Amino acid sequence: MPGIDETRHFIPVGIAVLTVSDTRTRADDKSGDTLETRIREAGHLLKARAIVPDERQKIYDQVKTWTLDPEIDVVITTGGTGFTGRDVTPEALEPLFEKRMDGFSEVFHRISFDKIGTSTIQSRATGGVANATFIFVLPGSPGACKDAWDGILKQQLDYRHMPCNFVEIMPRLAEHLKRG
Repeated sequence: MPGIDETRHFIPVGIAVLTVSDTRTRADDKSGDTLETRIREAGHLLKARAIVPDERQKIYDQVKTWTLDPEIDVVITTGGTGFTGRDVTPEALEPLFEKRMDGFSEVFHRISFDKIGTSTIQSRATGGVANATFIFVLPGSPGACKDAWDGILKQQLDYRHMPCNFVEIMPRLAEHLKRG
């Protein structure tokens, strides 16, 4: 059965949160606040937080910069995953992915379906790895951020979670770069 192995020590990871929005500010960024609170409550380190407009290049540039920061292990974005003309976060970030994490989207939609039914298909949540950094692209609603964190990320970013988790493979994410 999956669960927490209390014989293992918790290892905090460095996380950056990016809100993608043309209208939100730090004062009304409920999704960013939701993620920040959950990150801190879990014992992880919030290394950076920013808001950028729904513009591909700005989204790409901010996330790429964070993936090159050795203190940041995980980037979580919120917003821009819908189908309207300004929703471009997946298009901005998928070219950055060295490996795509199809299972993240599938599990996110499974969890979301239980809460909002077929409306979950209106999200293009995705995940991947770039520069040895995990990237998770979430919808802009606080509910979606809660679902992704509580249902997936909280467990997978906990080294004690068994039978496996993202933290234990972090040291090996860049091994392809060492092969010469």
